[in-house]
Amino acid sequence: MHPKIKMIQSPLNYTGGKFKLLPQILPLFPQKINTFVDLFCGGCNVGINVEAEKHVYNDINLRLIYLFHTLKNLNKNIAFEMIYEVIDKYGLSLVSRHGYEYYGCESGKGLGTYNKKRFLSLREDFNRREVDDYYYYIMLYVLIVYAFNNQIRFNSNGKFNLPVGKRDFNAKMAEKLSAFIDVIKNQDSRFTNNDFENFDAFSLNSDDFVYIDPPYLIACAAYNEQNAWNEDNERSLLNFMDELTDKKVKCALSNVLHSKGKQNNILSEWLEKNSSKYFVHRLNYSYANSNYHTKDRTDSTEEILVTNYEEDEIWNSFGA
Repeated sequence: MHPKIKMIQSPLNYTGGKFKLLPQILPLFPQKINTFVDLFCGGCNVGINVEAEKHVYNDINLRLIYLFHTLKNLNKNIAFEMIYEVIDKYGLSLVSRHGYEYYGCESGKGLGTYNKKRFLSLREDFNRREVDDYYYYIMLYVLIVYAFNNQIRFNSNGKFNLPVGKRDFNAKMAEKLSAFIDVIKNQDSRFTNNDFENFDAFSLNSDDFVYIDPPYLIACAAYNEQNAWNEDNERSLLNFMDELTDKKVKCALSNVLHSKGKQNNILSEWLEKNSSKYFVHRLNYSYANSNYHTKDRTDSTEEILVTNYEEDEIWNSFGA
């Protein structure tokens, strides 16, 4: 038995993040990885905890990618100074400095009442800002911290449109951000902004590994509210995984077979058709505490990890 490895958590509460599933997912990854590709990186919870010679974090959300660029390239002390500068400029709460009573709030009810007008002022200035420099992305990070459930959402016009949340930049968030920055600065990593269909898979070989965590076709999460991920996308992604397999590039797919009474027939049929090529690992996880809304929380969700390699090739050295 190996000692338990302390895992780094993303400073972003990204919908569909896999932090809670890492103890089950990471032991199923290959033992040795040259280039690790996080094809739908989201909050980077997976890639930040994977040992590899190189890391590629890819996501279709350009602002997200530039936010990570900022955190990687900006001096950490300066980044924190800029965060506190934005907080002070807009008069947002900072309970870690003053406590709840200072703002006339209670911990149980949160800080939304105090921060609402101040948050909306920051959101308006951010949405009007035309220069996307480091300060722009620090403003975005502060918006995310003070937004509802610390999430990221832009409307069809590209405007950040989440309402104020109950939290502020507390000590735990500062600790997560600091640890995350330390890791990405030490990694040989790069951040790319490509649709998965345009990702350069030809540069990969059998020593590399691609982790695929797409939007779930049958999910009711915010990222799928406007049919952002449809059946054509699902089929194209499975074809992409077939291409990686034909090239002998190891890869793993996170997905769900059924959830809340819905069945992913495309995925089920593909797995049945390719049963000799892929291995299905069933994961034990409940979305009862997830941030997106669902009417039926009693129906089970069958989450799986699909790999194109045998179990004797996996990362058995991961501590349980």
